[in-house]
Amino acid sequence: MSATSSSVARVPLVDRNAATGTVRAVLDQVHGAFGATPNMFRAVANSPAALQSMWGAFGALGGGVIGAALGEQIAVAVANRNACDYCLAAHTALGRKAGVSGEALAAAQSGESADPRTAAVLRFVLQLVNERGQVDAADVQALRDQGVNDEQIVEIVAHVALNLFTNYVNVALAVPVDFPGVKLRPAR
Repeated sequence: MSATSSSVARVPLVDRNAATGTVRAVLDQVHGAFGATPNMFRAVANSPAALQSMWGAFGALGGGVIGAALGEQIAVAVANRNACDYCLAAHTALGRKAGVSGEALAAAQSGESADPRTAAVLRFVLQLVNERGQVDAADVQALRDQGVNDEQIVEIVAHVALNLFTNYVNVALAVPVDFPGVKLRPAR
């Protein structure tokens, strides 16, 4: 079931202005970064620990070595594979902001890219998701063959894990999409 099939989230969406303590502080940071408080963060704010974990992971990975463009393409691929309308919409918008073309983001939904290195990363990402992390040495070597180093490989796995977290939150809790909608592509 997709997040857009219901207009009401399965948990309350915390109002930033009514929040206190750590939740208020983190939601204020989120609001400052986005100019609004996206519904996903409002849903996660029901747990201060989960909110801090998610926001901290976004901050840490946002300053990582793979760059925003590739990070958003990874997010789009994972969201599409998990049928997460919310994350697909959010990361398509963020990907455009990071300079990724609409065509490249649409290709990333299917794990494809005109760039061989990006294509190898997206194949690996979808294999991680499809096989629940059960990849082998040859799969990792395929990344190295495209010039992806160990730091980048570990960071790619971290991006997948963060995106699984956000996908599961949005799908399981039916978080209403508050970004421009994007059509899911059939899995290949």
